[in-house]
Amino acid sequence: MKDSGTPTTDGDLIFLKLGGSLITDKQSPRTARVDIIERISREIAQVMEENPNLRMILGHGSGSYGHYSGKKHGTREGVSTLDGWRGFAEVWHDAAALNHLVMNGLRKANLPAVGFPPSSSVFSTDRNITSWDLTPIKTALEKDLLPVVYGDVVFDTRIGGTILSTEDLFLHLARLFKPQRILLAGLDQGVWEDYPECTKLVKIITPDNYPALLPKINASKAPDVTGGMKDKVGQMLGLISQIPDLKYSFFPGRIRGISRASWTGTMKGLPFRFRLQHYTWNTSPLLILKFNRL
Repeated sequence: MKDSGTPTTDGDLIFLKLGGSLITDKQSPRTARVDIIERISREIAQVMEENPNLRMILGHGSGSYGHYSGKKHGTREGVSTLDGWRGFAEVWHDAAALNHLVMNGLRKANLPAVGFPPSSSVFSTDRNITSWDLTPIKTALEKDLLPVVYGDVVFDTRIGGTILSTEDLFLHLARLFKPQRILLAGLDQGVWEDYPECTKLVKIITPDNYPALLPKINASKAPDVTGGMKDKVGQMLGLISQIPDLKYSFFPGRIRGISRASWTGTMKGLPFRFRLQHYTWNTSPLLILKFNRL
């Protein structure tokens, strides 16, 4: 099973993920932060209006929706029993419920958002995507629409069923769409070296120091069946080494205004080597990862 077509886009393309910790309260099951969803939706609308050549694929995490039911049923590890498949359906419902709230926020901001649920089109093998017809997403971009994907259950040819995170989806999409930037809007100020105490931000991550930092970057305090920050950093380090000139950044989406600066590339002092660097902008930390050929 292969992807259909060769996705290409005109103009500047960015991938933006609204982290589950940002748009939900991960300590409280099925609790969305609707105010943050709607505020960021308005910021997206403003950026898109001011930058007509900008194209975006938006993704969002499952936060306190899919991660709680996913942990309860162990869905990420595979599905084989009747109870497991009922759990699979519960995770699907939770992920779809949060997506409905996100889509409502985008609609209130008059954004032409169209959802592409992975459960309806993606197949994987051992949690690696093996089939996804991307022609609809490519066409949506060409028609100036806003494609939206999210962490969801999918059928898996080896383990029955599983959960794929937004990062899993972005990794696959990035190899084909070649975005200029991948941005992650989270609740935290960046990558903490001592999470959950959160007293010391990681200043630089490189392929050389990453193994030593790995034990200090904890996965997640709240339920996160796809690995949390530790997996996000590892996945993006791998991806960025494959796509020269790709920039990847974390930023605190809860802070008004910093989102627009991140999306439009107006942040100052971007690094020019393969590293994850801590910067300060209006007292708000930003983590940026960029790879250029040496």
